[in-house]
Amino acid sequence: MTADPQPGRRRRTRLYALTDGRTAASRHGLTMDTVITAAAGTGDGHGGLPTEWQEILAMCPAPNGRAVAEIAARMRMRLTPMVVLLGELLERGLIRHRPPLDASETSNVHLLMKIRDNLARL
Repeated sequence: MTADPQPGRRRRTRLYALTDGRTAASRHGLTMDTVITAAAGTGDGHGGLPTEWQEILAMCPAPNGRAVAEIAARMRMRLTPMVVLLGELLERGLIRHRPPLDASETSNVHLLMKIRDNLARL
């Protein structure tokens, strides 16, 4: 009997298994500040999906969602593999994406303070 090298941690599915062997970023141009939301109608019926996909969908409820960089940080995954994974979810219609905030929205000091505070919690 072999001991679990990291007790208390579950095994994660390999990225190539989650993306059907794809290693290149999607053609959708996802960047670290692109906002991701779970697609309408995905609800709680993702029992047959890989655990990582379920986690992403659960942490990105509409209408607010989360930025790609935040999702990667919460999943403890590097940015490039996360973009590949999110591209797969996008192509399967499980998530939606929208461009990052425009310049007028980023000049809102209260919004920037909220972003800073949320990042500090990570």
